[in-house]
Amino acid sequence: MPVVSNTSPILNLAIIGRLSLLHEQFGEIWIPPGVLDELRIEENIPGSGAMRKAIEAGWLQTKGVEDQALVRVLRRELDRGEAEAIALAVQVEAEWTLLDEREGRRVAKSLGLKVIGILGILLRARREGKLPSLRGVMEELQQEAGFRIGKDLFAQLLRESGEK
Repeated sequence: MPVVSNTSPILNLAIIGRLSLLHEQFGEIWIPPGVLDELRIEENIPGSGAMRKAIEAGWLQTKGVEDQALVRVLRRELDRGEAEAIALAVQVEAEWTLLDEREGRRVAKSLGLKVIGILGILLRARREGKLPSLRGVMEELQQEAGFRIGKDLFAQLLRESGEK
């Protein structure tokens, strides 16, 4: 079954040089056109080279969204990329939907989608022995990508990973 992603997990993992974790955990990742536009892969920005390579390798693929009525409804609360990613995930009955934003996650779950975000992906990678330190990668996310992680959540993830 396919896996559909919004912009944030792809972009932030690419910025910190960990985009390959998506391929390792999920194989092929599908994105809608709105997410491709938001990734701005043609620009010379942090992570763009890694994202272009993933597209060229074929494991990051763009797929069209058929149900534009659903996209319009979702756009009342969400941005274009999130709305299209959720609509695509519904359309293809995605195994996972990769989303970080709270409102997008809430909407996706209300539609019966199984959701995981970048922190869940990193926790899985740590448990599988693919990351030497969850703390180090979360700090990179904060410093290099400007990704916000609350102090309590940061500590909870460290506990769950077995790190102190």
